[in-house]
Amino acid sequence: MPMDFSRFTTISFDCYGTLIDWESGILPALRAVLRSHGQSLPDAAILELYGELEAEAESGPYQSYRDVLQSVVQAFAERLHFEASSDEIRSLHESVRAWPPFPDTVPALRELQKRYKLVVISNIDDDLFAETRKHLDVEFDGVITAEQARSYKPSINNFQMALRTLAISPDRLLHAAQSVYHDVAPARSLGISTVWVNRKSARPGIGAVRASAGRPDLEVPDLASLAAAVMTRAQD
Repeated sequence: MPMDFSRFTTISFDCYGTLIDWESGILPALRAVLRSHGQSLPDAAILELYGELEAEAESGPYQSYRDVLQSVVQAFAERLHFEASSDEIRSLHESVRAWPPFPDTVPALRELQKRYKLVVISNIDDDLFAETRKHLDVEFDGVITAEQARSYKPSINNFQMALRTLAISPDRLLHAAQSVYHDVAPARSLGISTVWVNRKSARPGIGAVRASAGRPDLEVPDLASLAAAVMTRAQD
């Protein structure tokens, strides 16, 4: 049954992997660290290990995403038996400000903004997102970060905070994300409709490196397809 887009007032987005091409940021940074120690791994293996180590770092007491990324680099070094320099440990979080949007992101956001409020719900620090925001060239109606929530998705706390901050009921919010594990499953558990933005990846079909059994309400290959679906239904 086609999704009824008319009942939504707001679309929220995961940022990194959905709006921002995070693989093109993470992979070169980690490849460079590995290469400097005579190591190499296939991209899919780097992403799989990254997903495991990031989840470990985020599962304990809250720490900033900057610290999460530093711990990921340190853990790569431990797993592969080399000693990372302080510059290498910082290199991943320092690369975030340069991670680019996907080519369809800004045009799709501008199209969707004609009909909906747009919000970001992201596992990120406020200051790191402030740098990313410069690439997106769109004014968001709300930004919920892990730093504000003091927790990381897939915690439902981040989504509950978004609903409270926006003063919106779950049935009026549509959440779009690349990660089934981090976004689709927890959002659906709160009654929020979801779109899986199943972008091309070095680990296809996983959605941001962690497998999950969550089922989205709609699957699209990119943000342009979501914008096209919304506008087509609006004209019906």
